[in-house]
Amino acid sequence: MNRLLVLLITLACALSAAAQKKPDAVDEMAALLKPDRVEVYKEAGGRRLEMHIFEPEKKSVPVPCYLVIHGGGWAGGEPKRMYPFAAHYARQGMVGVSLQYRLYNTKTGVSVFDCVKDARSAMRWLAAHSDGLGIDPKKIIVSGGSAGGHLAASTALFDQVNDETGDAALTVTPAALILLFPVIDTSAEGYGNARIGERWRELSPAHNVRPGLPPTLTFHGTGDTVTPYAGARAFHEAMLEKGNRSMLITHEGGRHGYLMSDSKLFADTMAKSDAFLRELGLLPVPAK
Repeated sequence: MNRLLVLLITLACALSAAAQKKPDAVDEMAALLKPDRVEVYKEAGGRRLEMHIFEPEKKSVPVPCYLVIHGGGWAGGEPKRMYPFAAHYARQGMVGVSLQYRLYNTKTGVSVFDCVKDARSAMRWLAAHSDGLGIDPKKIIVSGGSAGGHLAASTALFDQVNDETGDAALTVTPAALILLFPVIDTSAEGYGNARIGERWRELSPAHNVRPGLPPTLTFHGTGDTVTPYAGARAFHEAMLEKGNRSMLITHEGGRHGYLMSDSKLFADTMAKSDAFLRELGLLPVPAK
């Protein structure tokens, strides 16, 4: 019996180790990066929420700011995951910021609405501290992957969801959105419906498109079974119908998070994001 028990425990440990996520291309890049400084932008639920900031080597004040938000179903993940994105734009002369936010947890009472509130609080903090950061508050680009993409979109869409922290009357509109395989439809056909509950429509970007939203670039794979591609397409079409600028870059067969797993796909994503921002006048045109 003891031998059988030991065998079962050994097998369970082996299966657990095999199930652990292996570092992908973006993880490997992130392991080599360190932010220049970390700032606390908010205290909530007994936590000090941070911004991990990458400074450009040369700063001609004020510069644009690139705010990026990690995914994880609102319930997991950390700022380090998105360091390569923030560092990329710091090298391009922007201030790059990777955001920490409260994580969804039924035991602690943190809801998806709280996650949205944190993302919107971060925008107000950046605007309020723009002079010290050396950024132009009218040139804040917001990006994110998966649930982070949802929170990025929330900074432009959900004006009614605000925390008491900071100046709620301060309205900060992103200059552009770059959404990476985002949670974009929170209906039963999309992702997050069970976590948000009966108020899902209030937090569904695809169901809240209106005129006057920021120019948006969305990357999504047709093979995504987590945040279905149909939602990204519906959001894109609704954006165009309302007269907004929207571009949807489709990766045929791409699974959820496809661009994080391959360094070439990551580089291609950044190159296309750069081109999008240059068209908007948010990124300098490289000298010939």
